[in-house]
Amino acid sequence: MSHVQQIDVSVSAWSELDADKAFTQASRARGRAALVARLRRTRLGLTVFDETRRSRSHSGRGVREIPLDAIKGTTEPNRAAQFDREFRPAKLTRRRWQRVWLAFHRGATLPPISVVQFGDAYAIRDGHHRVSVAKALGAPSIRAIVAA
Repeated sequence: MSHVQQIDVSVSAWSELDADKAFTQASRARGRAALVARLRRTRLGLTVFDETRRSRSHSGRGVREIPLDAIKGTTEPNRAAQFDREFRPAKLTRRRWQRVWLAFHRGATLPPISVVQFGDAYAIRDGHHRVSVAKALGAPSIRAIVAA
C-alpha cells in the first residue's frame, strides 16, 4: 500500500468515527428530549402534514434556500417515527444518517430537499436525513425545492 493510500484510508476511518460520534450525540439528545417530554406529558414526535389541506398558493415555489427552523414536519407518516420535532434521529436511521453526514463533510453536492409550504412553515416530502444532519451541524438554512 502506498503512502497516499494509507493516508486516504486513515482519513476515511477517522471520518466514519466522527460520523458515528455525531449520530450518537444526536440520538442521545433525542432520548433526553423524549424523557423530558414524557415527564411533561407533551408530544415530541414529528408533525405529519396533510398535503390535501394546504392552500394552493404558487408564490415562492422553485429551488431556494429556506431556514431550517421553518421546517415543522413531514408529509410522510412513516418518517414521523424516525425523527422527533427537532429532527433528531431514531437509532434505526443510523447507517443512512451517517452516510449523509459523511457526504456533507466530504463536500459532496447533495440534491435539494423537497418541501411543501404551509403558511410560514414547511413540511418535508424528501430529505429528512439531510435536514437532520444539517441541523446537527448547526446550518441556518438548506436548499429546497418548494412544491407548487
